[in-house]
Amino acid sequence: MSAVITITAQSSSTGRSPSALGQGQLLAISWIAPVVLIVIWEALARLGYIAPYVLPAPSKVLLTGYKLATTGTLVNDLLVSLTRAAVGFVIGGSIGFLLGTLVGFSKLAEAFIDRSVQMVRAVPFLAVLPLVIVWFGVGEAQKIFLVALGVGFPIYINTTLGIRQVDPKLVELGRVQGLTTWELIRRIILPGAMPSILTGVRFSLATAWLALVVAETIGAQSGLGFLAMDAREFLRTDVIVLTVVIYALIGVAADVIARRLERSLLTWHPNFGGAR
Repeated sequence: MSAVITITAQSSSTGRSPSALGQGQLLAISWIAPVVLIVIWEALARLGYIAPYVLPAPSKVLLTGYKLATTGTLVNDLLVSLTRAAVGFVIGGSIGFLLGTLVGFSKLAEAFIDRSVQMVRAVPFLAVLPLVIVWFGVGEAQKIFLVALGVGFPIYINTTLGIRQVDPKLVELGRVQGLTTWELIRRIILPGAMPSILTGVRFSLATAWLALVVAETIGAQSGLGFLAMDAREFLRTDVIVLTVVIYALIGVAADVIARRLERSLLTWHPNFGGAR
């Protein structure tokens, strides 16, 4: 009983709950499951429970990655894919943000734009791919177009939603304070819509890689998708798994960047940059 009282007194004096965990501890906990999974995968592969041609051991995949990196092949293909994804993201994201802003502010713009956008959004990538190849061939334009197409929709939808979810009382307060229309947009509406817009950015980052994988499987001569398809021809499962792992790592890195961007742009918001 005295021990319980002592622990309670100590936690009260520090102002923290005994079960409270620091950011570093939470980060370490988040990596426990992936590390355990890799260890089990390595053990099963080495003991022969998993055939190498089905799923090679992580050590084999790591060694393959090192060999490809030292020859320059992996680095070149990675840079090509990153460039395609970045260019497509900028183009598609800009268009999605512009259209979402117009529709968010104007019912007339919604009547002109939204139905067409929703119809195009409902069409799967694979259904559009033959038409895109007819339009652009199998060069860089085809791949960038598909990435831009996939990226634009999440940003468009979340930008529209974010603008329309801004509290009308805040807008009215801004008008009472004498803010001009541009000042209302800059100081109230866009900051209020920013959490939703950044959520769209996070979704679009994942969609960009999905679209790029589809694009690079057709007629590509470089890129991670080409590397995987070329490895399939020679039954190089280790290279295929390596490309999958790289896609996953890039996705995690992109999500981390998006989260940091949220904390940087939303310092005023209690759920992002403020005190919790």
